[in-house]
Amino acid sequence: MVEAAHQQQPPALVFDAARLSGQADIPQQFLWPADESPTPDAAEELPVPLIDLSGGAADAEVVRQVGEACELHGFFQVVNHGIDQALLAEAHRCMDAFFTLPLHEKQRAQRRQGESCGYASSFTGRFASKLPWKETLSFRYHSAAAAAADGGVADYFVEKLGEEYRHHGEVYGRYCSEMSRLSLEIMEVLGASLGVGRAHFRRFFEGNDSIMRLNYYPPCQRPYETLGTGPHCDPTSLTILHQDDVGGLQVFAAGRWRSIRPHAGAFVVNIGDTFMALSNGRYRSCLHRAVVNSRVPRRSLAFFLCPEMDKVVRPPGELVDANSPREYPDFTWRALLDFTMRHYRADMRTLEAFSNWIRHGHGHHL
Repeated sequence: MVEAAHQQQPPALVFDAARLSGQADIPQQFLWPADESPTPDAAEELPVPLIDLSGGAADAEVVRQVGEACELHGFFQVVNHGIDQALLAEAHRCMDAFFTLPLHEKQRAQRRQGESCGYASSFTGRFASKLPWKETLSFRYHSAAAAAADGGVADYFVEKLGEEYRHHGEVYGRYCSEMSRLSLEIMEVLGASLGVGRAHFRRFFEGNDSIMRLNYYPPCQRPYETLGTGPHCDPTSLTILHQDDVGGLQVFAAGRWRSIRPHAGAFVVNIGDTFMALSNGRYRSCLHRAVVNSRVPRRSLAFFLCPEMDKVVRPPGELVDANSPREYPDFTWRALLDFTMRHYRADMRTLEAFSNWIRHGHGHHL
């Protein structure tokens, strides 16, 4: 059910990790219903392929493995991806430095209502229950040639947090540039696996306008009654996630929740709703969540590949025929992002709800 766009907002409840992470008595808004709460059996590992990218996008075995994973549940891991380990380590160090700041300093980058970027100490401006046990910092990355070499990321950090955070911005600008490069390589593999050629999706995403998110999940004394991130499918196109060694990512596959364990040097990749639409439903955007634990914090770096804002999302003609009619209407990423920011809390039915929203006349501006 789509939420009213202008409903009365509940009063803000600030998530202060320094205060809440040691408490057993936590605000009711963070507790999840018993039938949605994590259970110990979900710690069982979900087998996902560990794909070696050293042979490039033309490697037939890579294409086969990715295609199989994407038809099954949309998750796989990649190694030998060419990302510098020193850059990865510095990205984690800068993330630690930010999230250990006093709350009032982090709030200089506070996310505003209806926006997708900024610091969020929970989505308390929009929702009165089932709040995520986490803090995030999100920012945009523009790969367009006209943008700065770092996609404008350093300017964002300086504008929001001050000149002393330019280094953070430069690190994340380089990191996003590398994630964009890796995303385009994976798009070549996806195109080959779908039979539309390596160039099709690479071209579509070359001018990507993507989102980078730093996630911090503090310890919680009630880990089986809370969730770091609730069950959802990513509305974006492709997610490339680097977990620390703590673990906490769980995927709903074959009717139950299972975990994707961290693998040193690997990135977890999953299909999002926008690419599911581009594949005409052939590849799955799968339900997943993040759990927390009572002992240590968990951190992750998530790069969400997105097309340019006003690029029309429609599958290539080779994927549409009498046996495979169009699954979803044409849309722009701007329209879907706005829908998830203003009208609908992302869940397993986001793309279906959005498609119905368009079909009922809300997509007339496309």
